[in-house]
Amino acid sequence: MIKIFLTCRNRLAITKKCIHALKIHSLIPHQIYVYDNSSNYLLDQHFAYFYKAYEKGYINQITFTTNKTTFNAFSKATTCNMFGAQHEFDPLKNKYIYLVMIDNDVIVTPEWDKKLLEAWKYVYKNEMNDIKIVGQLPGGIKERGPEFKINDMSAQIGKLGGSGLWSIRSDFFRDIGYIDLNKLIGLNKKHDSTYWEMIETKTRGNKYILGLNEKIGIHVGKLCGSICNTLTRNNNSKQKDELIKFKEAEDRISNMTFDDFYKMIINDNSLLNDW
Repeated sequence: MIKIFLTCRNRLAITKKCIHALKIHSLIPHQIYVYDNSSNYLLDQHFAYFYKAYEKGYINQITFTTNKTTFNAFSKATTCNMFGAQHEFDPLKNKYIYLVMIDNDVIVTPEWDKKLLEAWKYVYKNEMNDIKIVGQLPGGIKERGPEFKINDMSAQIGKLGGSGLWSIRSDFFRDIGYIDLNKLIGLNKKHDSTYWEMIETKTRGNKYILGLNEKIGIHVGKLCGSICNTLTRNNNSKQKDELIKFKEAEDRISNMTFDDFYKMIINDNSLLNDW
């Protein structure tokens, strides 16, 4: 069993595609915890969709937050803390193979979770105690070391790495801790970069992320619009809430079946090579 932390804001059409991919492309039983943060577009449809997803058992928890309940800090960081704290209350917290952090604009590929499992087994078997995260290459991973093999997959170890798709140890929040939200008030980024600093301190400067040279998730932010980048660029604009509705992209993605959408992105080299 694994737990999946999924954050979203607006962009309902891509959220649906993300959850559908998790449903049909996963092999390992999982629980999905969704945090819908300050959505302001098609809000009635958000509630309707998550009601159905909850009723059918596709998701295990849905939490709607506002700017007030995320303390005016970056909502992904705030709700990540919430997810981590809730996980720590779980009497079976040590029984989970690994935890996952995923953004709603990442579409997982078939057997993504099995590939991560193989990597974690390798990490544990070889007592690679400084490895706190397993992700994919390139994935923003820097200072990469030489390639090595995990079964038939190649891998490298490095630092940094974007948190759009991270798998982490089940004791990550006990080991690394929670983000100090005082540092992220008024911001719409820095979830991953804050953790980079925290993890590097814990590992005494050693490399801490293992990247698989496998496409386990396709980042499609270019197709649906970037909430974080748009808000950051327009932080002082009175129109910023309108700018993150991405109406044209929403309609275009909503009108595509999952099969057609997946066929499009899996054959798009600009997406496959980007992240």
